[in-house]
Amino acid sequence: MKPTPQSPRAVASDANAAPASGRRAQAARNDRAILQAAREVFLANPSAPIADVAKRAGVGISALYRRYPSKEDLLRQLCADGLRRYIAAAEAASADEGDPGAAFASFMAGVVSADAASLTQRLAGTFQPTQDLYRAAAYAGELNRKLFDRAQRAGVIRGDADVNDLAMIFEELASIQLGDRERTHELRRRYLALALDGLRAQPQDSLPGPAPSGEELTSRWSPER
Repeated sequence: MKPTPQSPRAVASDANAAPASGRRAQAARNDRAILQAAREVFLANPSAPIADVAKRAGVGISALYRRYPSKEDLLRQLCADGLRRYIAAAEAASADEGDPGAAFASFMAGVVSADAASLTQRLAGTFQPTQDLYRAAAYAGELNRKLFDRAQRAGVIRGDADVNDLAMIFEELASIQLGDRERTHELRRRYLALALDGLRAQPQDSLPGPAPSGEELTSRWSPER
């Protein structure tokens, strides 16, 4: 897939831009502060007003509105940032041509560390995604499929597991919130190890019920659901 200004790879490319200086550097710092504040504010309360983000970020409300004219614009950018992190972890694991099981475990650990699933849990259905976001999500899904299928063909993943199971696993792990950030990350790594054990081939067992369909997962993002 060749990157274009509207391609899924383009969504993931902003983090690699050369550092700016002067006003552009200040604007970039403000944007990072705004996105970090938005993540904290909206994960705690998706219905919070945008003024809470400006206060948390330490920027004026006018500066925030110059960058993001509406709350929906800010939510879209926040989710685009989460997708960039997710795609970066998946691309890094996809480039690993070594052991399929190790590459898959690295991918899972990278996604849990990026914590994009927390955004899905809290923000799905609260705004209308753009076509660019849908394309980036579809690209992330392609990477999921590539890594999952490779590991399953190698006999690392049980035959009755489905690639869409990963979304639920990531969201379950993202729901873990206990103690401070370091303790939360430690616990998520612990339960990721248990989840990976559950995904390993175990011919004596079968999973109850089907995995979620792609339509079930995607429909959550419609505000009209």
